[in-house]
Amino acid sequence: MLKVENIARRLPDGKPLLKDITFTVEKGEVVAILGLSGVGKTVLLRCINRLTTPDKGNIVLNGDGNPFDITNCNNHELRTVRRRIGMVFQNFSLVNRLSVLKNVLTGRLGHTDSLHNLFFGFSAEDVDRALNALNRVGIADLAYRRAGTLSGGEMQRVAIARAIMQEPYLLLADEPIANLDPNTSERIMELLREITFSEGIGTLAVLNQPEIARKYATRVIGIKNGVVCYDGEPNISEEDWATIY
Repeated sequence: MLKVENIARRLPDGKPLLKDITFTVEKGEVVAILGLSGVGKTVLLRCINRLTTPDKGNIVLNGDGNPFDITNCNNHELRTVRRRIGMVFQNFSLVNRLSVLKNVLTGRLGHTDSLHNLFFGFSAEDVDRALNALNRVGIADLAYRRAGTLSGGEMQRVAIARAIMQEPYLLLADEPIANLDPNTSERIMELLREITFSEGIGTLAVLNQPEIARKYATRVIGIKNGVVCYDGEPNISEEDWATIY
C-alpha cells in the first residue's frame, strides 16, 4: 500500500540525515518507527506526506488500485494524496477556540469545496459523519465543547476523529502519546490499532517507547545512522533492541 524506496534527506547545513530508507506498509499493519532522538523519524513522516521533499528516492501510495507517486506529484495531485493520508501530531494541532465538532469537520476540507464550507458551513451529512467519528473515539458528549478546554488525552481523540474524517488509506502518527500519562497512552494506542484493523488501513507511528511498540505494533522499523537497521516482529530480543538504540 505504501512503498518507500531509497529515501534520503540532508539537514540545512548539508549533513546527511536520512541516507537510504526503504520499507513498505500494508493494509492492517501498525508499524512503529523507533530510533534515538535526532535520527530523522519525524522528517521521514514529513517526507511521506510531502511537508518535506526528500533529496532522492520515491514514495508511492496505493490505496485503491490507483497509485500516487507522492515524491513527483504536482500541487493538484498532492491535494488528492494528502486527503488520503491522516496525520496525528504530538501537539494535537487543534484550533483551541473552535468547538470539538468544528475541529473534526476540518478533516473533510480535502474532500469538499473549502470556500463553500467557509461561507455556508458543512453539510448535514458531514456533521453526522463527524459526530459518528467522535462517537467512535468515545467523546461524542464533548462535541460542542471548546477544544482548548480539553485534557491532552481528549485532544488526541479529537485529532484521531479528524483523521478518520479524511477516510484515509494511511495514518501517520508522530509521537502520538509523548505528552500523555501511561494509562491514557495505552487507550490512545488501543484506539489507533482498532481503527487500523477495522478500517483496513495502514498506520505508521513514530514512538519513543519500545515497550509500547512491542505491545501494540504489528511490526517495528528501527532507524540508525540514516538507514533501516531493523525491520521485523515487535517481540524481539534485547540484542536486536540494542541494534536500534
